[in-house]
Amino acid sequence: MSGITAPAPARPTPASNVLASGWAVAAMLLAPAVRLNLRRRAANGREIAARLPERRGIDPTPRPAGRLLWMHAASVGETLSILPVLEALRHRITVLLTTGTVTSQALLDRRLPELGLAGDVLHRFAPLDVPAWIARFLSHWRPDAACFVESELWPNQLAACQARGIPLMLVNARMSDRSFLRWQRAPGLARSTLSRFSHIQARGEQDAARLRRLGAADVDCPGDLKFAALPLPVDPSELDRLNRDLSGRPVWLAASTHPGEEALVAAAHRLMAQTHPGLLTIIAPRHPDRGPALAAALNAPRRAAGQPLPAEGLWIADTMGELGLWYRLAPIAFVGHSLLPPGGGQNPLEPARLGCAIAVGPHCGNFTDHVALLRSAGALTEVADAARLARFVTAMLDNPAQRRHLGAQAAAVAQRHAGLPKRTAETLLSLLRPSATGRPA
Repeated sequence: MSGITAPAPARPTPASNVLASGWAVAAMLLAPAVRLNLRRRAANGREIAARLPERRGIDPTPRPAGRLLWMHAASVGETLSILPVLEALRHRITVLLTTGTVTSQALLDRRLPELGLAGDVLHRFAPLDVPAWIARFLSHWRPDAACFVESELWPNQLAACQARGIPLMLVNARMSDRSFLRWQRAPGLARSTLSRFSHIQARGEQDAARLRRLGAADVDCPGDLKFAALPLPVDPSELDRLNRDLSGRPVWLAASTHPGEEALVAAAHRLMAQTHPGLLTIIAPRHPDRGPALAAALNAPRRAAGQPLPAEGLWIADTMGELGLWYRLAPIAFVGHSLLPPGGGQNPLEPARLGCAIAVGPHCGNFTDHVALLRSAGALTEVADAARLARFVTAMLDNPAQRRHLGAQAAAVAQRHAGLPKRTAETLLSLLRPSATGRPA
């Protein structure tokens, strides 16, 4: 994968020029409304008020000397997937890592020091796709190459990079069913956008085929970085404390749940409670800010309020950054956003990496390849409703040997592509523009 050089920037067709220009004009006209929305998001805790200027490309932080690689990961899942790539780039280049969510910022505040990357990786919030804001960002940081993760295809950002001769790479690219249909409605814009990338690494063959159909030229499929992601972190002392509190009680986890799924999880719990005294069902909603409403609706204590484990029943795990704790505490895991349509799923490799027996619902369109690989290894069970979810959990509780076997199979699948982060890092370094003052790659 090393040795790939950036081709000359592709010139968009006249039709795509019109579409891209329309996008830029619309973004500029909407800028006042975007600023207002940012203030509202800050008031709701979805942005950090003191750092809102970063979203408009305003940042007094000095640019580090030498060559700089800009990497953008939208949220927590994308950020976790590139941590091993950042490790492979350690001491070789400074990385400016941008994200778009408060949760990803909180994650990086913990993980970068833990991994010894604080000196090599600088985190900032990404500028929104308004031409003037992007221009300020690029003028200040002057990246030598840029890398976007998974499905971050913002036309103004990409056009501005191309205009400045900044080589672009799309890493772990994915194209969901819904996104593919949307891009197909604007083929000129899709072709113009994708042609700006010097190289694209798709996470799966289906994603690669869709990207090619939409106009991407240099696409390969070396594997999915999520298979090489690091295990979710945990506070060992807190894990020990909760294990002591559980003292051998039956426990299972409903992780990353979305609205409507919690009621089905509660129904499954009721089906099992009579035959499994002391059963604890941990519900970790995908969005922790739903915790108070869930606790009220389900009459359940919640962790963020400091309420302890119940003697039996549901416990709402509505804290941020503790999913690694719940997967280690509960070796039986249902992964949410999959029971109700349209769903889409959440990453089943996170529990697989920690040896959990895993169930998902039938609506996992965003993780088709992950689910297929785990299913083909006999390491994942699909459930369609509360009754079948209860049957799966009951089987795992009643047969610990089978549960351990399924967990071991899942962990083996999750170890595939262990060398991919290093290969990805080498490809990124090969895109860098020569610099008389930069550190050697």
